[in-house]
Amino acid sequence: MSERVMLAHGSGGTLGHELVERVFLKYFTDPLLAALEDATLIDLTDGQGRLAGQPVFTTDSYVVQPIFFPGGDIGKLAVCGTVNDLSMRGARPLYLSVGFILEEGLPLADLERIVASMATTAAQAGVRIVTGDTKVVEHGSADKLFINTAGIGLVPPGVFISATQASPGDAVLLSGAVGDHGLAIMTQREGLRFESPLSSDCAPLNDLVQTLLATGADIHVLRDPTRGGLATTLNELAGQSLVGIEIDEAAVPIHEPVRAASEILGLDPLYVANEGKLIAIVPADDAPAVLAAMRAHPDGREAAIIGRVGAQNPGRVVLQTILGTRRLLDMLAGEQLPRIC
Repeated sequence: MSERVMLAHGSGGTLGHELVERVFLKYFTDPLLAALEDATLIDLTDGQGRLAGQPVFTTDSYVVQPIFFPGGDIGKLAVCGTVNDLSMRGARPLYLSVGFILEEGLPLADLERIVASMATTAAQAGVRIVTGDTKVVEHGSADKLFINTAGIGLVPPGVFISATQASPGDAVLLSGAVGDHGLAIMTQREGLRFESPLSSDCAPLNDLVQTLLATGADIHVLRDPTRGGLATTLNELAGQSLVGIEIDEAAVPIHEPVRAASEILGLDPLYVANEGKLIAIVPADDAPAVLAAMRAHPDGREAAIIGRVGAQNPGRVVLQTILGTRRLLDMLAGEQLPRIC
């Protein structure tokens, strides 16, 4: 068998079956997947035939370049991204599908490394990869590989978390420092080196979300600030909830290497993508308990209360700057960092 992906690997013939056996089934070992059916039967009941929660479904595609970066790779990113999208509705992620678009010539060693990373990340998140697909395209028709993942989870009874639920008087919390993912990828592309190396924050957040739900707090909104970063995500939430949001710039945690890289590249870290952070909007009375739960969790040690929700300026985000002035924090226009997720 060739050590690189060939067009024949996508033909459905002998080489395609060898690729499935040699790479995918070696790491994706779930019995539901191993049956190699065209569709997989899944169970969403509580063992007594009753639906165990409200089903939620999501899908996303990943085209990051480079496919390996400090702190992760495209495979880890794909699993984390879909797990986190389910988690932001308060769901417990259960099942994932994976679809690969492979470019002819991709080293099989790179593919295997990515598949192994996906399996490890799925196990960490407690989610099952139960179905998938592979297509091969001609050299030059893709950039090494693209991945699509879809996920199914269950929202427990009594939980309703939505981008439309922010209310005046709520507190805005952030689970940690922003900008690490996007700057780690950008500095890798540019060949920049820093005394304190930048690393992506890519991580599954479902355990952190379950920890927050366990506090009993009335969590109104959860959202992971991915493409467009913190600033764009807050604008989206303000628009969807028809509220104003005010943020204290001094309260937003940013690592010093991110600040330095941002200055060199002319970027604003508030608009840089993250893959392991979340925004939580909760009633002000619940904020101390939620903050304490975040800080007690490994994925929330640097959590902070960064702002508040108000009735003024609906659909807008206002930044209280470190200079004591106030300015509108607009939504990102255009693409600041292409191919980062």
